[in-house]
Amino acid sequence: MNYRYSDYSIEQLYREIGVLKEKAQKAEQLGNVSEVQINERKMQVAMAYTMNPEGFKVEEVYELKMEAGYTFKINYINGVFAWGQRINLLGDVFENVEALPISLLGKKIS
Repeated sequence: MNYRYSDYSIEQLYREIGVLKEKAQKAEQLGNVSEVQINERKMQVAMAYTMNPEGFKVEEVYELKMEAGYTFKINYINGVFAWGQRINLLGDVFENVEALPISLLGKKIS
């Protein structure tokens, strides 16, 4: 039976993150890049469910943990996903609006 991460307890989420980390490491050893990426993405989403979305504010800009040189401005938050736009080092705001799990957002930029 498949459950959604929103139905998991915190303990189940951390257990799932551990399982996904192991799967990603095994896939990496086997050279299966796409499987590594899939498991890492699932880990990021599961990790987002361990966080409080209220800690993130609309119209604020946050560091992107996995991408040095980029920040992310939140337009709105839906569940554990922040919808908004990337900003590069030059301050150029990307037109595309995208949804990122809040686990990918770092410190707020003042």
